[in-house]
Amino acid sequence: MKSKFAALAAFLICMLPAARIEHAQAVMLFSKKDKQEMERLMESLKQEENPAFQLTDEKSFIEAAHLPAEEEQEKEEADEETTDLSHKEKDLLSRLVHAEAKGESFEGKVAVANVVLNRVEDGRFPDSVKSVIYQRNAFEPVLNGSIEKKADRESVEAVEEAVDQNKKETDALFFYNPDIASDDWIKTRKVVKRIGNHVFAI
Repeated sequence: MKSKFAALAAFLICMLPAARIEHAQAVMLFSKKDKQEMERLMESLKQEENPAFQLTDEKSFIEAAHLPAEEEQEKEEADEETTDLSHKEKDLLSRLVHAEAKGESFEGKVAVANVVLNRVEDGRFPDSVKSVIYQRNAFEPVLNGSIEKKADRESVEAVEEAVDQNKKETDALFFYNPDIASDDWIKTRKVVKRIGNHVFAI
């Protein structure tokens, strides 16, 4: 019995090195095959027409991947620059125009909206549409509450026209109806234009 175990042990001892060698060779072959496959894959990627795969370093690849997102962001920023007023600001300005210039021509409504926008740009006044409109004692519709009424379609369109700087009616900072104005100071301002019942002054 002992001799059988001795023979089996001797056989296993002889086989172990061979098994290890075969295992090592298999690993080497597998690694070599993987390496060749990887080289073929990289070569095919280089031949693709897509420029993203022709980049030589990781940084360039990442920059190319983020390029569409950057272009989209630039587009949004450009849109923001073109659209100076938010929807809420346009609505507020439209309601002011509706209250102040009801019965006036479309041109007169645009000119009233221009006065507000001109004030926003002028350093002597607040720097937002809302702040200009709600500046103390600046506009009668704020005092009497008529600014809360919904603007008509023409007033909304007049504001859209006024936002376009290429179609500005006037550079005036003030407007008033000379027939009913009771403020003597406003009458001292230089009149630059008259549209309907309103005069526009600087």
